[in-house]
Amino acid sequence: MRKRSKRTKQIKGFLLFGLLLTLILILIVSVVGRQEFNAPHKFALEVLGSAQQGISRVSASLSEVWQKYSELLRVREENLRLREELQKYKAINNEYREAVATNVRLAKLLAMKETLPAPTLTAEIIGMDPSQWFKTVIIDRGSSDGVQAGMPATTVDGVVGQVVNASPHFAKILLANDPNSAIDALIQRTRVQGIVKGNGAAYYMDYVLKNSDVQKGDTIVTSGIGGVFPKGIPLGTVSHVEKTRRGMFQKIEIEPSTDFSELEYIIIVMKKDPLAK
Repeated sequence: MRKRSKRTKQIKGFLLFGLLLTLILILIVSVVGRQEFNAPHKFALEVLGSAQQGISRVSASLSEVWQKYSELLRVREENLRLREELQKYKAINNEYREAVATNVRLAKLLAMKETLPAPTLTAEIIGMDPSQWFKTVIIDRGSSDGVQAGMPATTVDGVVGQVVNASPHFAKILLANDPNSAIDALIQRTRVQGIVKGNGAAYYMDYVLKNSDVQKGDTIVTSGIGGVFPKGIPLGTVSHVEKTRRGMFQKIEIEPSTDFSELEYIIIVMKKDPLAK
């Protein structure tokens, strides 16, 4: 702004000088106009006329430059305003897309709740347990909402875990991929039963005899035995099967159906006596 004011003052001063010079020339011509022009007068008029013509041209050029400069400044200001509006509309668009995605997830959860035994409770994950020894998450529901230790947690993709602790307004859930987790399960195709345990990243299935029919790609679901998880909730798919020479059981690795890195909302299956066997 200071540079613009300085340039404006310089241009105004130059134009004022040109105007004063023009007035002086007009006065001189008026004075000598009544007299007979001789050679010196003609020479002076020629010089002054050329000077006036030059000043007029320079003045016109400066005016044109100033006009273009002013237009450039207006274009720059308009660009800045349009950029600000673009950023605002981008933010609004992101909020809209996030709202749509949230509505889709909640609609899927609602459809999932209809397949589970009532009552159920929807909760949002608000944090991860900072401990490196356990894989747990914290939800925004607690004992004041009826949440108790032992209640199962699931999502539209499958099993999430089990409530291990609850305060009045929050609860902690032990994820199914934690090494301390164990869930009664069965192979959906053959109905072969076993115990699914976590290994920190995925699952493995124990206590499946070598002569049992297990194939890569088989779907593993909860068996309902033990009274913790309802029957038929997806756990994952068999990713690797190995029959070792030693021992009675197969080595079965399972890819979880639930992506634990993208958990946002879960469903708690409310039970009157979740720890009762």
